[in-house]
Amino acid sequence: MATERRYPSDLTDKQWELIGPLLPKLPRGPAGRPRTNDRREIVNAILYLNRAGCSWRMLPSDLPYWKTVYHYFRLWRKDGTLDRIHDKLREQVRIKEGREAKPTAGIIDSQSVKGASTVGKSTRGYDAGKKINGRKRHIVVDTLGLLLVVMVTAASIQDRDGGGSILKLLKKKFPGVRHIFADGGYAGELVQTAKRSWKIVVEIVRRDPNQKGFAVLPRRWVVERTFAWLVRCRRLVRDYETLAVTHEAFVKWGMIGLMLNRLAPPPGPGVWEFARQRKSSI
Repeated sequence: MATERRYPSDLTDKQWELIGPLLPKLPRGPAGRPRTNDRREIVNAILYLNRAGCSWRMLPSDLPYWKTVYHYFRLWRKDGTLDRIHDKLREQVRIKEGREAKPTAGIIDSQSVKGASTVGKSTRGYDAGKKINGRKRHIVVDTLGLLLVVMVTAASIQDRDGGGSILKLLKKKFPGVRHIFADGGYAGELVQTAKRSWKIVVEIVRRDPNQKGFAVLPRRWVVERTFAWLVRCRRLVRDYETLAVTHEAFVKWGMIGLMLNRLAPPPGPGVWEFARQRKSSI
């Protein structure tokens, strides 16, 4: 029997079949009593909060209690469950697209986001170029735009400095990656360091000096599209998180929702089909 979806972010039955086996069983309560919480409902609550951008305490009453949801959100981040789900779904999407499960190339970039009052002074900074006070998320994606690694720092961290840290993280997690495309912000010493220390070739994709106005740049547009995917989750439009690792977790949950929709599309028109229908009716 199919489960009715209350919110667009709710898992369909086919999506739950993909993610359910990857979640650990909930531990028993006091005196060995079984937990009354449902894992699928907890995931629905996390996806809802990420997409809607509400606070934990404002989760709808027909979803599990917010403290319960936050508990498992934090637990699954710390025990590796979140990474295991995210990485498994990415491999499935890559295979579905005719690629190898493990990537060999990627694209790096960063995006500064304004920090709310809940972001402490010790973990925020000012990006003078973008005139943003908050944090910066550094990401590396594969050539399909799927997230490989994410790192959140103060917005004052330069791309070349953050680039060294995230490439080191990338090499540890994906030793097979040999080629990275980047913009001019990563030029200089980082190119030599990446080649010498991690055997990674960083190719700088530069703008045409004669270019006027906007133009799509080879390879770089892929990571820009990923940032556009992420900000469809309203929780990621601004940084509300006290801890940087919490923001990183929400980035991964955003990609999990996207990959589930790729692997098992929900019923009804997608966002682009809806936009075309609305435009044609005007």
